Amino acid sequence: MKTRAAQFRQFAAVECPQDPLYVAICQAVADAPALLALMDHAPATQSRPNLLLAALHERVLAGVEHPLAAYYLSVGGTRMPDAALPALLLDFAQREQPALVGHLRQRSTQTNEIGRCAVLWPALAHIANLTGRQDLALLDFGSSAGLNLGVDDYHYDYGQFRLGAPAAAGRPQVACYWRGERPALATSWRLANRLGLDLAPVDVQGEDAARWLRACVWPHDRERAQRLDLAIACAQSAHWPVLQADDGLAAVEVWLDGLPADVQPVLFDSWVLAYFEPAALAQFQAQMTRWVLERGLVWLSAEAPALCPPGLPLPPPDGSGESATLWTLQWAQDAGQIQQTALAWSHPHGRWLHWL
Repeated sequence: MKTRAAQFRQFAAVECPQDPLYVAICQAVADAPALLALMDHAPATQSRPNLLLAALHERVLAGVEHPLAAYYLSVGGTRMPDAALPALLLDFAQREQPALVGHLRQRSTQTNEIGRCAVLWPALAHIANLTGRQDLALLDFGSSAGLNLGVDDYHYDYGQFRLGAPAAAGRPQVACYWRGERPALATSWRLANRLGLDLAPVDVQGEDAARWLRACVWPHDRERAQRLDLAIACAQSAHWPVLQADDGLAAVEVWLDGLPADVQPVLFDSWVLAYFEPAALAQFQAQMTRWVLERGLVWLSAEAPALCPPGLPLPPPDGSGESATLWTLQWAQDAGQIQQTALAWSHPHGRWLHWL
């Protein structure tokens, strides 16, 4: 219990200090053994504060009538955290315990943040430059609802310049501050093939599933929530393919086997590897290396710096002092040698990027 309480206090101090509600909830959970005990129902790989936060938020978004909802901006609440919140939180959790336990057992924190597409778009353009192939096949490994598969349908505003699809009503727009020099990027690349794989994909055609995605967005961040709603609408219309895959590596091989010879395969993972057990992570990294060498795969990975590909030196921090995602690239030269580079630092949700 002490370790779990410390986890919630750490989350409040480091992960969500800009959200007063989530800071207050995490502190209240840390002080309440009954609330900490709820985490016993979460699988070890998902036993993190943001899973409980999302489960609570989902119940609020579902319309449960309770005074706790008054704290949630996402449902029109305006009440700031106060001394009454811990007792209200405990009462809410006790009333909604069956639903909360179900979420903790079965759900995962699948934020599917399309803000990362502000880095994915120039990364794919860079890959087109690097390989000389304009037709790309994108596999989003750990894709949740597959919203990143619409990367070429979104509009990106970097302040001094814009990329992606033209701005239009109903089209998701992502604002991202570009740090560093702007490279020369291919603009004529296209996705000739796209596929999402996930252990537990989210079907955006179902309202319950779509509500879970909304629950994973922090209640105060209305900009992200609006962008998510637009992306969900795009996915509902486009029906981008997302498959359930218990054996992700086998599914990737099937995908590679079915691609035309003139299409460049790109495997993309973002904030997925942290959920791997050490042995599974080593197997995944080894298989990626084999496919890069033997199948011409380009591996694009956006993860915590500690999870960068083996043997790749970490670049200097971006200098912001913020928590950052490191984007790395692996590909093979004609001589059959693995090449790898650190491509960019970015905010975990794509609010800024520092191109390397």
